[in-house]
Amino acid sequence: MKRFIAGCMTLAMCALPMVAANDEKIEDRLRNSGTVLREILNIPDDIPQDLLGKAECVIVYPSVLKAAFVVGGSYGRGAMTCRTGEHFNGPWSAPSMMVLEAGSVGFQIGGEATDFVLLVMNDRGAHAILESKVKLGGDATVAAGPLGRDAAASTDATMRAEILTYSRARGLFAGVSLEGATIHPDNEANERIYGKKVSGMDIVRHNAVQTPPAGEELIQALNHHARKDTSARNN
Repeated sequence: MKRFIAGCMTLAMCALPMVAANDEKIEDRLRNSGTVLREILNIPDDIPQDLLGKAECVIVYPSVLKAAFVVGGSYGRGAMTCRTGEHFNGPWSAPSMMVLEAGSVGFQIGGEATDFVLLVMNDRGAHAILESKVKLGGDATVAAGPLGRDAAASTDATMRAEILTYSRARGLFAGVSLEGATIHPDNEANERIYGKKVSGMDIVRHNAVQTPPAGEELIQALNHHARKDTSARNN
């Protein structure tokens, strides 16, 4: 019995560094999400200001790598934040960690890492993403996001989309189609980052937690660049 107890204690002690490393990786992912978004928003003529002002949520996936399989695929983790308030007109919420799963959608060259930014344009899209796994183009309408100072020239199909998607690879920023990809909250990462079991919906819509230090750059970037546009959006 003593040997059994000693063995259990040894295993527990060995597991502690692994848990700490995993927590640090999640915090790094959240910090990287903020860095990526800040860099993109500081570049003129990329995401149109009027679209950013109307977005109800923003999702950032930093450094998504294409899997080296015969059938291409990608898997990324990032963070999502939404405007608080009943009508998505308040300050930006604490971030929920998120997962992206995609097949071979042709958005990468070789093993180059790609950053993705998704604008969620209405509450239906936001609630769908926070409540379950959502397939882009199936459960939620999606379109490549337009670029430039003014999005007025964009097509009606783009302007009606619930989610607009962008990518950055090798320094090039562009609208990109992520149709067929799935996104959903990363509940395990949320538990790690906040120290308790908490759903993406509770984090983003119910103010169940405060923004952790690793998420401050993400929220500050949006508070600075994405002031709420209260004008009606064409749908």
